[in-house]
Amino acid sequence: MSADAAALRARVRVRRRDFDVDIAIEAAPGETVAVMGRSGAGKSTLLGALAGLTPLDAGEISVGGRVLDRAPGVRTDPMHRGVVLLGQDARLFPHLTARENVAFGPRAAGVAASLARSSADEWLTRVGLPGAGDRLPAHLSGGEQQRVAVARALAAEPRVVLLDEPLVALDAVTASEIRAMLRERLAGMTTVAVTHDAVDAAALADRLVIVERGRVTQEGPVCEVLTAPATEVAARIAGLERVLGEARGGAFVSDGVRLESTDAASLARAGTDGAPLAAVFRAADVRLGEGAPAVVSHLQPTPTGVRIVFAGGAADVAPREAVGLRPGDTVRWSVAPEHVRFVAAPRGGSMRGSSMQG
Repeated sequence: MSADAAALRARVRVRRRDFDVDIAIEAAPGETVAVMGRSGAGKSTLLGALAGLTPLDAGEISVGGRVLDRAPGVRTDPMHRGVVLLGQDARLFPHLTARENVAFGPRAAGVAASLARSSADEWLTRVGLPGAGDRLPAHLSGGEQQRVAVARALAAEPRVVLLDEPLVALDAVTASEIRAMLRERLAGMTTVAVTHDAVDAAALADRLVIVERGRVTQEGPVCEVLTAPATEVAARIAGLERVLGEARGGAFVSDGVRLESTDAASLARAGTDGAPLAAVFRAADVRLGEGAPAVVSHLQPTPTGVRIVFAGGAADVAPREAVGLRPGDTVRWSVAPEHVRFVAAPRGGSMRGSSMQG
């Protein structure tokens, strides 16, 4: 853990035109917390408040026990928070070399120019750009610019690092490389990372927070949230089907579809008839040809085949299995018990449909 890592505690309440953001979030010293949700759910508002760019309407933000913001009455300038925000755009100073960009923070803090430049070269080496100090941003690729931006952020010795989808504008190969670099460089730093990619959350974070319309709807260890999504949004993020139903006779039933699971914990939750449950499984584990009938809604190409979407679920199949299928056709589908998990579901939810209908 970094010697400067600090605990983050925040209750962020910000009024927006369509809904109010009201999010409580904590990160232990050196912990990385990922935040995921639909576009417009309030994730960037949360980061803006933590960075001091968005004023609170109510709530409090503290880092290492020091109150940075409290509404009303306390507001700390972004430059004096010990918090850095790294976004989608590297936003390097175009007239400064990579070295001077990285040295900017330490120099602004009063570090001697020679020491700041020497440290900048060390950071450029750490992020995989040795010898690049004299290059201007215009002479760097997008991935290289983002590496410089990471070096600039960390050279400022922040107590908390905020990531706002820094990989979203990069190609898949470059994003993978920088993701690995971030994992190494952020180790031991208190970090809040907003992302739309479950791969980022799994690779970078210790805990995952799901945000929907300005509220936290699920949080916990990354693997736990992604394998047992509590809401439709969480299931979409995890790439899983989530069908609502109820326990009946030791199994799960939804609109005539009966699913069983070999997961002992899932079966235990299904012990009381009538208990609301959600069946969770991968579309790749759905088998066609037997089981419950369903009408095909539409077909979508995927990188490895075709997704057949129907009322109650979806199936990812090889192209040959979709030959001749059209919307309106009836298919039969099932999922082997070893591929199904049951998770608790709220009472009163719809008994129809899957989380992945589009």
